[in-house]
Amino acid sequence: MQLPILSLLILLPLAGVVVLIFMNREDDKRLKLFTLAVMVAEFLLSLPLWFRFDDANPGMQFVERYNWLPQYGISYFVGVDGFSILLVMLTTFLGPMAVLATWEDIKDRVKEFMICLLALSSGMIGVFVALDLFLFYVFWEVMLIPMYLLIGIWGNPARRVYAAIKFFLYTMFGSLLMLVAILVLYFYGGKVTGTYTFDLLKLYGLNIPFKMQFWMFLAFGLAFAIKVPMFPFHTWLPDAHTEAPTVGSVILAAVLLKMGTYGFLRFNMPLFPQAALYFVPLFSILAIIGIIYGALVSMVQKDLKRLVAFSSVSHLGFVMLGLFTYNVQGIQGGIIQMINHGLSTGALFFCVGCLYERRHTRMIADFGGIATVMPVFATIFMIVTLSSIGLPGLNGFIGEFLILLGTFKENKIYAALAGTGVIFAACYMLWMFQRAIFGEVDKEENRQLTDLSAREIAVFVPILLFIVWIGVYPNTFLNKTKATTEHFVALMEKAKATQVTSLSHVFKGEAQ
Repeated sequence: MQLPILSLLILLPLAGVVVLIFMNREDDKRLKLFTLAVMVAEFLLSLPLWFRFDDANPGMQFVERYNWLPQYGISYFVGVDGFSILLVMLTTFLGPMAVLATWEDIKDRVKEFMICLLALSSGMIGVFVALDLFLFYVFWEVMLIPMYLLIGIWGNPARRVYAAIKFFLYTMFGSLLMLVAILVLYFYGGKVTGTYTFDLLKLYGLNIPFKMQFWMFLAFGLAFAIKVPMFPFHTWLPDAHTEAPTVGSVILAAVLLKMGTYGFLRFNMPLFPQAALYFVPLFSILAIIGIIYGALVSMVQKDLKRLVAFSSVSHLGFVMLGLFTYNVQGIQGGIIQMINHGLSTGALFFCVGCLYERRHTRMIADFGGIATVMPVFATIFMIVTLSSIGLPGLNGFIGEFLILLGTFKENKIYAALAGTGVIFAACYMLWMFQRAIFGEVDKEENRQLTDLSAREIAVFVPILLFIVWIGVYPNTFLNKTKATTEHFVALMEKAKATQVTSLSHVFKGEAQ
């Protein structure tokens, strides 16, 4: 009998939450050690997914299905394929680092913080493995609550409530539209087939009229575009990142934003393929605007955290551009860039957190000459910065290269415009690094700074390992996504045979 690994990955953090509830809230060290042990166990438990995953199988693997509410077509149905395996592994991999990063940062309400962290981990895994639309929506909403609490309780006191409410309202608005679309899909499927079900794989086979695809694609797409976040739905992100505690920013950038891009790949495109093809120009243009806009706004930021936050708008624009190419290079580039962004931007937020713990400021002008007093930190910060701008040999390069390659095959103008984002990224990242790290130590507070501790180095080393690994030998990770991507592209090629290019007759009620 196959071990129910996916269920255990979901339930282990929840079991940890139950244990934490009964632990002594005054013993902060024990609370943190227990949470760290749960996160390490979660990562170790996920390793069989990686080693037993069949790279040649494009379908779902490690599938578990149990009846939940069979009278309504609702089941507990989970599995992973080439689109989700890397995201699940990224989530479990960053868990222990997130706990280590909070060791000195979180000193108030530690018990509640650790409960939120474990609950969030369970919700994120659930989103990436759910294959029942009802189950997916439950995890999507459950994940929202602990993130809201992390920002609203442990964030920057000045504006944390504002940022938390803004994050919650944006996400909830998109979620409600998605819920309406899920219900429409459920009733339409029942009417056509006679079987009412939320089973995603069965819903893939529905032949949905283009007019209905059009509106449901937009309903699902708005929820996912807000989460990405795509331009112009990005305005919640800088506030959430800036006001969140360090670990909140790390999880938000490294994992939560990927739920938006994953949503397009798992739900929007295969459920509504004709609409997905019709919206290629719109979403490609919005992605390119996000790439350039995010880079230019990053260039003028004075706050380190806001700079990294706006850089996410630019980097996730690259991911969206790659996904909407509908070719193997672009989609594989988009998937690997999700992982790259999680590692690089997560590490950047860790770096900013290290500085903030020591100086209690994030203003670039308050630093300078840091390399003199913190040489180990400066070295790690440099590697992560170069990774973020896509230096060959580091992880960011392969993702951006594949995305631009796939985009060039479909539209040379789009590729040329997106390519400017790579140049802008080098400008704002290297200029920030030069101002903060190099130069003379002209402030007395900076002379007293201490270099990274063993705990902080332990956070960075595993991330740096994968930054170099993906950059030097990306096939280890690309092979996991190849079969699923090729199968997906073949399905989209079939959809092109019936592609709708004009709405003039569709909305006049004429037959397709």
